[in-house]
Amino acid sequence: MTQIQQAGADSQALRTPADYQAQLDEKRERLTQLFAGFNPPALEVHASPAEHYRMRAEFRIWHEGDDLFHCMYAQATKEIIRVDHFPTASLLINQLMPVLLAGLRPHFVLRRKLFQIDYLSTQSGQIIVSLLYHRKLEAEWQQAAETLQADLRAQGFDLRLIGRAHKQKICLGDDFVIEQLNVAGRQLTYKQVENSFTQPNAAINEQMLGWALDVTRGSEGDLLELYCGNGNFSIALAQNFRKVLATEIAKPSVDSAQFNIAANGIDNLIILRMSAEEFTMAMRGEREFNRLKGVDLKSYQCNTIFVDPPRAGLDDTTVKLVQEYDNILYISCNPETLQANMAVLGETHEVARFALFDQFPWTHHMEAGVYLKRKAG
Repeated sequence: MTQIQQAGADSQALRTPADYQAQLDEKRERLTQLFAGFNPPALEVHASPAEHYRMRAEFRIWHEGDDLFHCMYAQATKEIIRVDHFPTASLLINQLMPVLLAGLRPHFVLRRKLFQIDYLSTQSGQIIVSLLYHRKLEAEWQQAAETLQADLRAQGFDLRLIGRAHKQKICLGDDFVIEQLNVAGRQLTYKQVENSFTQPNAAINEQMLGWALDVTRGSEGDLLELYCGNGNFSIALAQNFRKVLATEIAKPSVDSAQFNIAANGIDNLIILRMSAEEFTMAMRGEREFNRLKGVDLKSYQCNTIFVDPPRAGLDDTTVKLVQEYDNILYISCNPETLQANMAVLGETHEVARFALFDQFPWTHHMEAGVYLKRKAG
């Protein structure tokens, strides 16, 4: 690899606090202009740590003889950029990266056809490392991997090692980590499963949860949440409502949510494994679902709904469902689709709170939050 390619990987070290504030100010201005037509209150801006904020990282692996390196591909130039440290990722990931490679280098069976390493870290100190291969993993690999895991644990890393290949997943222990988040003076526990969705920026996640708690404080009635994932928001918000009903389609996320409900001692939250579209049909009596047996939807007095949809936003049918609730809490990872949904929601609701969460510093992307209340009359 050339020196230019190496320098490209280290350029983040040149960033300053003033640089961070400048990119945050640009996002503030862009989001404010995007929603000016809805007459929102002053934008509440939640800054991220400028580095070591991302709890996940994925790297391709570059081999040179018996050596190997973390690398990334520059899409624009097609260059391969060697990455020895990565300020975007958590400090724990950065600490483990060189130690892991040092443990892999002496062992051909661990290096052979290794093409990617994925890291999932936590604030609690637990970390998962997934080694991805273009070959079948045999007993010899597992024996060497178990030795490597033991060596890394002896060096102080609370590590879970996983090997992946085509139609193979070998877990040397758990395939999940336990995260601890501090939200409004309370510690919450979350199970996070390898290769499933988790919030990428833990510090911003804590701020989003705190903001959601604040805007719904004093709420009456029950809460409905669509796209609940591992229960990230619904578990935190349960204290503000009589009962919470949440939906999620991905089985690993539902399993994690059930674990998290028990771990946090939540007794007023039910998770249904359904898509938002299916739940919409059930609520309108258009179709019955076996998964709803034993759940009396009519017993819920949901006057608040929370949605945190994918980048595509809410489909037209779900927007109409959401519009039926007096209070709408909407977290969006794509402000453009939030703006499109607001063209409908804004007909009946006004923006009571408006927030920017810098989930992805140094990128064009940002997270937005709005709390909508039904217009008087």
